[in-house]
Amino acid sequence: MPRVYLSPSLQEFNPFVNGGTEEGVMNLIADAMEPYLTASGIEFVRNSPEMSLGEAIAQSNNSNVDFHLAIHSNASPESIAGQRQGPVVYYYGTSQPGREMADIIAENFEDIYPDPSLVQSMPTVTLRELRRTNAPSALVEVAYHDNLEDANWIKNNVQPIARELSRSLAEYFGIPFVEPVTE
Repeated sequence: MPRVYLSPSLQEFNPFVNGGTEEGVMNLIADAMEPYLTASGIEFVRNSPEMSLGEAIAQSNNSNVDFHLAIHSNASPESIAGQRQGPVVYYYGTSQPGREMADIIAENFEDIYPDPSLVQSMPTVTLRELRRTNAPSALVEVAYHDNLEDANWIKNNVQPIARELSRSLAEYFGIPFVEPVTE
């Protein structure tokens, strides 16, 4: 059974332009992922809002996971605040498994994001959560929380975002994606 580390943002200081915080909203997405992961037979461990990033990375590294998935929202530089849009999925520059997962997420997000041409998969070597985790990893910036259109899209699409992230994990692991049974 595959095992994943869910790492929703720990950044309670990043406000959404329409209210709430990056940490709060990304935890809603991780919460919504849990039934999909369970139904699909994917075990998970996840951080908690009280943790530091260093503690979350250490927990991931000590949890014998097959993949580390960081879930964030983005913000433009202050000089162009609110002007950028679209999901960006980062992977560590030399990680083939990370790139594979980032590409799967980006492709699946094209099905739900209003302008599929803005969905990107990009390498980086600077993000700590990608370079310090032992397991292959990806960091998804689901969209921009400082752009009103994107912030509204994120908040109005918590369930579809959670579903596509979960479906992406199932696809990455080569297992069937199973919808959870609802009462």
